[in-house]
Amino acid sequence: MSIPHIVFLSAILFLAGCGGNPYLDASLNPAELQGKPQSWFEENWGKPSAKAQRFFGGETWTYFRIAGGKKTFPYFNFEPNECQISLDFDKEGRLEDSSYSGC
Repeated sequence: MSIPHIVFLSAILFLAGCGGNPYLDASLNPAELQGKPQSWFEENWGKPSAKAQRFFGGETWTYFRIAGGKKTFPYFNFEPNECQISLDFDKEGRLEDSSYSGC
C-alpha cells in the first residue's frame, strides 16, 4: 500500500470519528425530551450507568459518556471529557427534569 493510500484511509477514519455525540446533542435540547418515557431513553440511549430512587417518587437515571477531549503536548496523550447526564423521572416514568456537567 502506497503512502497516498494510507493518508487517504487515515483521513476517512478521522472524519468518520467526527460524527458527533448523540448523548450530548440530545441533552442540549431538554424541551424536546421533556415528558418522554423511560422506555424511550432505554431504547435510544441504552441502559443508564446508575439509577436512584427520588424522595417524592420517581427515579433519577445517570449516564456517563465520553464527550470529546483534547490532545496534550508533548506526548500527544488524549484526555477525554467525561460527560454526566442526569435525568429525573416522575412517578409515571416520564422525564421531568434533566441536567448535565463535564460535557
